[in-house]
Amino acid sequence: MPKKQITIEDIPGVGEKIAEKLKEIGYTDPMVIAVTSPSELATIAEIGEGQAAKIVNAARGMLDIGFETADKILERKVSALKITTGSKNLDNLLGGGIETQAITETYAAFGGGKSQLAFQLSVNVQLPTDAGGLGRNCLFIDTENTFSPQRIVQMARGLKLEPEKILRNIYVSRAFNSEHQMLLIEKAPEMVEEKNIGLIIVDSLTSHFRADFVGRGELAGRQQKLNRHLHQLQKLADAYNTAIYVTNQVMSRPDILFGDPTAPVGGHILGHMSTYRLYLRRGKEGTRIARMVDAPNLPEAEAVFIVTPEGIKDPPQK
Repeated sequence: MPKKQITIEDIPGVGEKIAEKLKEIGYTDPMVIAVTSPSELATIAEIGEGQAAKIVNAARGMLDIGFETADKILERKVSALKITTGSKNLDNLLGGGIETQAITETYAAFGGGKSQLAFQLSVNVQLPTDAGGLGRNCLFIDTENTFSPQRIVQMARGLKLEPEKILRNIYVSRAFNSEHQMLLIEKAPEMVEEKNIGLIIVDSLTSHFRADFVGRGELAGRQQKLNRHLHQLQKLADAYNTAIYVTNQVMSRPDILFGDPTAPVGGHILGHMSTYRLYLRRGKEGTRIARMVDAPNLPEAEAVFIVTPEGIKDPPQK
């Protein structure tokens, strides 16, 4: 006999009114409630922190989210899916493509190709699974007003897809500051479920945080908020088996005397929270070079790709 699916109404302490509030902001999965802090749930559901703590603890008890054996973790990881980048070289570097249940970060100087890859992924996620997609849609948070529907049209045509249909399946929101950016992700669960979202893109993750928190005195506050934002993204990745792709800005480190002085913004928090971290740079003859900087299960290596009018591809064989 199949196990009964637990709903939020089954959680002790969640009455009709609270369930309605939670559903309004997209908290329809008990797992999302179980991994939310009581203070956070109290704020979003407009209830007391004591009541919120009881609901969170009840959800955790029902879902049994304590320790588990390593074979169960492997089983969950095996269920992770991959989205093709359009380049076999880049897919191989990533172990098959952009992975669900994970945060993939790219950082690069201007023109490195990080936004072009974001556009390509927003198209490719809609491909069927046998063509390297998920057959799902994309949520795109644009923080620098760089989203280009014209590029989406070009890339869709390059894959012989209907541009109008592809555009309709990409849900774009312009974030105007770091608070707005965080709010969009906090309210994303509703969109993820309702619109069949398989990929969430934030381009760029760090620009508003840099602008809103200026100077060393603001650094601790910035990092605390960035940490919370990244945990929200990872929660979405885990709860809905979605892929998270974020782009990051870079800064030049004058203390580096030898080698490339380019370093990603965001400090150790972003470095630790990103599952896969790629550094993109320009190569010879219009190529782009991607270097795997950090990954839990992949070696440090490089791959060469090109950005064409039709999208991300492998360079032609000579």
